Amino acid sequence: MVAVGAPSLSELVSKPAEAHTEHVFAAGEPGDPRKASRMIEIGMAEGPGSMSYSLDSIAVRRGEQIRFVLRNTGDLAHEFLLDSMENNAKHKSEMEQNPEMAHDEANGKRLEPKTSSEIVWRFTKSGKFEFACLIPGHYEAGMKGIIVVK
Repeated sequence: MVAVGAPSLSELVSKPAEAHTEHVFAAGEPGDPRKASRMIEIGMAEGPGSMSYSLDSIAVRRGEQIRFVLRNTGDLAHEFLLDSMENNAKHKSEMEQNPEMAHDEANGKRLEPKTSSEIVWRFTKSGKFEFACLIPGHYEAGMKGIIVVK
């Protein structure tokens, strides 16, 4: 007996499975915490009329794995998103529409005030990349930096 309106067995099995695609990052790939060659600490904070990271530029070698230790010492939530300038610009636009979008991804973290987190990243591509806070208003207030990979 078949329920009225229920899909037939052939309808269920004839649909192809959705393929899972692997995310491709512009700046490289998630690293192995056991193979990080060095640690870079990045502080996040706000001051009168500005918001900033403790570093605004970082130089790394292609193939190097870095452990980024992120510390939000401020009184507001902040982010660290590592990507190409183009991808960050697109994502910034999305964040303006959805400012509460939380990030806990391989290339980005959102940190509440007085918290810390880590990202281990392997830089497999040469070029200039950006780290930024894309919470509306934070980027414009100065929360951005450049990573040069040679």
